[in-house]
Parts: sequence; structure tokens; C-alpha cells
Amino acid sequence: MNAPAYTGRFAPTPSGYLHFGSLVAALASYLDARAAGGRWLLRMEDLDPPREVPGAQDAILHTLETYGFEWDGAVERQSTRHGAYAAALDGLLARGLAYACTCSRKQLEGQPIYPGTCRNAGHDPANAAIRLRVPDAEYRFVDRVQGAFAQNLAREVGDFVIRRRDGLYAYQLAVVLDDAWQGVSDIVRGADLLDSTPRQLFLQEQLGLSHPRYLHIPLLLQPDGHKLGKSYRSPPLPPDQAPALLTRALRALGQQPPAELEQGNAASVLAWGIRLWHPAAIPRQAGLAEAQLR
Repeated sequence: MNAPAYTGRFAPTPSGYLHFGSLVAALASYLDARAAGGRWLLRMEDLDPPREVPGAQDAILHTLETYGFEWDGAVERQSTRHGAYAAALDGLLARGLAYACTCSRKQLEGQPIYPGTCRNAGHDPANAAIRLRVPDAEYRFVDRVQGAFAQNLAREVGDFVIRRRDGLYAYQLAVVLDDAWQGVSDIVRGADLLDSTPRQLFLQEQLGLSHPRYLHIPLLLQPDGHKLGKSYRSPPLPPDQAPALLTRALRALGQQPPAELEQGNAASVLAWGIRLWHPAAIPRQAGLAEAQLR
């Protein structure tokens, strides 16, 4: 029996420009897909218009092109998918798997896990957040780099929001639906999303969707300990340093490119990476709780 075709994706959020941390994530997903002879899709996760930086979407696409990335098919945008999210949400509500929550942030202050206040209140979903009921059960999966990861949803997460009170859909719902819709077989992303994966596995089950494979790459930290990211003003990628920064990104992923690659062009760096891609060399994320990795 033939293995299923590989489809990967890169899904940036246009709340800022691409920085080195996002380059490492893009490179890992790209090389993993291309080395497997698979497709690599691009999706804009533009779920939160108030946080979107004007011009960021075009800038992200231009930077990816400048750095030699080529994606398959059209760029998809989550902002066009609200109908699919609404239909899934209605189905979960109708089956009693989700419910309306009117709790304010102030009411929940100091409670890291939602206490279930509105679970059986029967609030009108129209002007409320929507939460998904989670079981008192452990969800586990084996990450291709980080190893076995386990989480009890009730005890460690609680019922989580899948639509915000302001009507915006939550990442957890949208990403599960979009990955299934696009036929994504393999998800390569940062380890900051590792503990979101059990929630997504549970949602996939409730929606009758298959589980993709996961590979979480370690986070890159700034000198102050913050992860490289838009919210910490990580510098955008300069267009004239593509070969050097791609080579540096390869090293961050545990690969061993020769120094002379930095003097070439982006296409030659990517070609080297595809030819000699070695996922087993990617470092594990430091500091993951032993209770979760087992």
C-alpha cells in the first residue's frame, strides 16, 4: 500500500513582517515537503483584523519570493473561510459539544484553567464566546522531533474558546478546518504550538477529520529570553542577505551547510537543503516538562 502524498504548509500571521524565527519555520516546512517530493502551500492566518499590520501580507509574500520560496497553488486566506467556520461551529453547538460563555476576563482573572462556569447555563450563543467541552482524558501524540507528548485536556487546559465574544473565530478551530480542507498531511511549526496540538487532535476527532503528522521545531530566543517574534519587534528580514540568513537558518535546524553557501544565492541554499535535509538532526526544545514528554 502506497504512503499518502505529502502536503505541507506555511501559515504566517500578518500582524507584522517576517523575521528570522519565521524564516526558520518556513524553511523547515519547505524543506520537509520538498525533500519528500510533496506540495508546499501558503496560507495567511488573517483571523484578527485589528492586529493586522497594513501591507504585511504583501510584504510577507515579497520576502518569501526574495528568499527563493516557491509555493504550490494560490495563497489561501482565512478571512475568506468564515462560512466554513460558522457551519462547523453550528454543528458542534447542535450536538452539545460546544456552549456559549459570557464570563468576562475579570471574572476569570487568576484562573489558568476555565472552571466551567457557563457549561450548563444555556446562554444565547449570539452575543457570547463559544467554548468546546473537553473530556477528562489524556491526549497524546508522537512528535517527529520532540517525541511523545501527552496532555489531559480537562486538567491542563479546560474548555477552550473556539469563537471569541466579538465574533472572531479562534485559531484552534480555523487551523483544524483549514488544514483538513487543504489536505495537509504534515504540519511543521514552532514548539510554542506544541501544547495546542492535543486540543487540535480532540477537535479533529469531533469534526470527523484525520490527524496529520506533526513536527515542532525549537524556538529561537532573543538575549532577553523572549522568543523571536513580531510582538517583540524582532527585525524584519533584509532582502539583500537571503543566502547568509538561509544558511544560518539551516544551522539553527541542526543541519550542517558548508560556509561557502553563504556566498551563493537563495536558490542554491534551498537546493542544498532539499538534497541533504535531515529532520533527525533538528534539536529538541529545551525546557519541556518531563510530565508532558513521556
